[in-house]
Amino acid sequence: MTARSSLAAPLHPVRNERLGIALRVLSTLAFAMMGVCVKALGDAVPLGQVVFFRSAVALLPLIAFLWWRGEWPRGLATSRPMGHVGRCLMGAVAMFTSFATIRLLPLAEATMLAYLAPVMLALLGWALLGERPSAGRIGGVVLGLAGAAAFCLPAFAGALPDTGALGVVLGLVTAALTAGALIQVRRLTLLGEGAGAIAFWFAVVSALIGLATLPWGWVWPGPATLLLLIGTGLAGGIAHILMTLSFSHADASALAPFEYLSVLWAVALGFAFFAELPGLAFLLAGPLILTGAFIARPAKPKCPPARAVDASSERL
Repeated sequence: MTARSSLAAPLHPVRNERLGIALRVLSTLAFAMMGVCVKALGDAVPLGQVVFFRSAVALLPLIAFLWWRGEWPRGLATSRPMGHVGRCLMGAVAMFTSFATIRLLPLAEATMLAYLAPVMLALLGWALLGERPSAGRIGGVVLGLAGAAAFCLPAFAGALPDTGALGVVLGLVTAALTAGALIQVRRLTLLGEGAGAIAFWFAVVSALIGLATLPWGWVWPGPATLLLLIGTGLAGGIAHILMTLSFSHADASALAPFEYLSVLWAVALGFAFFAELPGLAFLLAGPLILTGAFIARPAKPKCPPARAVDASSERL
């Protein structure tokens, strides 16, 4: 069996939808906990150092998972190195802007802005790949853009502090960069690149880019800071694996609604750890963005495990 075909093969002959949903819910919680760790670090740790730990530490569970699936190291082979470079650069920059957004905005708002990525992906798919969006997806794009406008109006009207306005701008940049990275993931997948290779090389390149910021002044972390840095990487890596495993047990259509629990986790954890309450912009824009993202999201082929690994490489 080839590395590519093994990605498409179910890990378990018996599917268990309830287990798949439970794994998907846990993956959204793990992603939210990653955001908590990033926000708790605050400005005390340079962004490049956070990106390094997020990517380097996440390699540990990823390598273990690929080894468990029998795809280490043969599943890392690639015939499109330059394609990976483009995807990795966009994704790595998006990681920087995403973490900066989490620092500047309440956790719920930062998480909500990330859901503009499917809306922008639909626009880029039409502009760059010649895709023909359905009427439903066009409606989803319109709703998402309306939600983005609702988010931006308080910032541009001066109703938010300068840091809040900058956070909104960086959140929009993150969504655009993430959509661009997803376009490249699609291209690589269509060209036959293994999903394990896409995820692995993204983590490696992001870690190297984070490490390259060392001359600009990293800090020596104390015990609490080091735990938060390690927690950022472990939470992100484990979230990817849980998401991948969830698609081994349930169809994408059954799991899709649970992806949006990330927003609820962000609201709850933001209040529990940072005493944050969602603002008016969140309440106005949230329903529009979530509805638009749900409608505009890419259709999932009926090849759950393969797409799940692809999807895991799409999250920061």
